[in-house]
Amino acid sequence: MSTPAYPVRLVEGQDLERSRLTVFFRLFLLIPHVIVLWLYGIAAGVVVIIAWFAGVFTGRIPDGLHDFIVGYLRYSTRVTAYGTILADPFPPFGAGGSYAVDLEIDAPVTQSRLTIFFRTILVIPCYVLVAYALQPLLGLIAIGNWFVALFTGRVPEGLQRLGLFCLRFNTRTLAYFFLVNPRYPAFGDTPASLPANQRALPPLP
Repeated sequence: MSTPAYPVRLVEGQDLERSRLTVFFRLFLLIPHVIVLWLYGIAAGVVVIIAWFAGVFTGRIPDGLHDFIVGYLRYSTRVTAYGTILADPFPPFGAGGSYAVDLEIDAPVTQSRLTIFFRTILVIPCYVLVAYALQPLLGLIAIGNWFVALFTGRVPEGLQRLGLFCLRFNTRTLAYFFLVNPRYPAFGDTPASLPANQRALPPLP
């Protein structure tokens, strides 16, 4: 009997080519996305609090709240990938459309009300790993990618893989903390995959 794939998956872009011009100005190009993401994040924080109360009492995150949080995580993943030179195209604003490095999160399922209640405590080990190891490492990778891409027009495959590894676990930690994923953050994937019609985020126009 196969184990379902981890419910939070990073769709990883394989293109290593980068535009030297947009790489040079990447921090400036990122500014409008940072502003929008900050405002989006405030709204998402409120929604997470509402979702926590709903989950504690019902054992399930309502579809609308789930989709809003997933949209925020999806947009945050795109912005982070663009800012760390793990993706080259300018990302769309919001969660619509598709992107070179994107996020898939399965549809909401019934969760343990006890684990929802203690989610802030349960996530601490992963948060410590993210905050003190993976985030600093991702920052160093971004600097390395910037310098290499600026002179060669591409990023090294090794840095790309390592950067995506950090981004994947960071995103899974947030998805667990934000209640849209009941399974504890994992580094890898399991063999099976849920059917596309069961995913929370089908392609949007």
